[in-house]
Amino acid sequence: MILSDKKILEAIEQKNIIIEPYDKSCLGTNSYDVHLGKTLAVYTERMLDAKKHNAIEYIEIPAEGYIIQPGTLYLGVTEEYTETHHAVPFLEGKSSVGRLGIDIHATAGKGDVGFCNNWTLEISCVQPVRIYAGMPIGQLIYFMVDGEIENFYNKKQNAKYTERTNKPVESMMWKNKF
Repeated sequence: MILSDKKILEAIEQKNIIIEPYDKSCLGTNSYDVHLGKTLAVYTERMLDAKKHNAIEYIEIPAEGYIIQPGTLYLGVTEEYTETHHAVPFLEGKSSVGRLGIDIHATAGKGDVGFCNNWTLEISCVQPVRIYAGMPIGQLIYFMVDGEIENFYNKKQNAKYTERTNKPVESMMWKNKF
C-alpha cells in the first residue's frame, strides 16, 4: 500500500520519515518531490570493471546549468537528505523530466527501510539537455511494510552506502564477493 499525503505527514511528525530540507509545497497526493543537487560525477574511464573500484570526478553545476550528453552516465544527487524507518521508499523520475528524455535511475529506484542519506541518481539522456541544480528531478513514494523489521539498512555491517554525503557516490560493487 502506498502512503497518502496525510500518512506521509504523520510519518514525518513521528520521525519515521525525515526529509531535510522539508518543504510542504513539495508534498504531493502520494509522493514527495526531490530536487537535483549541485554536484554531478562521471567515471574517469570509459570502460568500467565490476570487480574494481572505478574512480569518479566531480562536476559542479554552474548557475547557467550543465549540458548532459547521451552515451555518458552521470551520477547526480538529491538536495534532500532522507531517512525512512518504517516504510520502503521508491524514487521515480518526474514526468516532466522524462519528457525531456532524462532517466534518473538505471536500476536503483528502491531504497531499503533504514536508508539514511541523500539519494545518488544514475542520470542518462537520449539527447543533449541542459540541467540545473535545484530543479525538480524525482519523487519519493513510500510503501508500507507488513511485519517487523529485523535488518535495517543503516544497521547492517555490510551496507555499502551508509556514509552521509551530499555528493554522488560511485558503485561499490567491487566490495561484493563474487
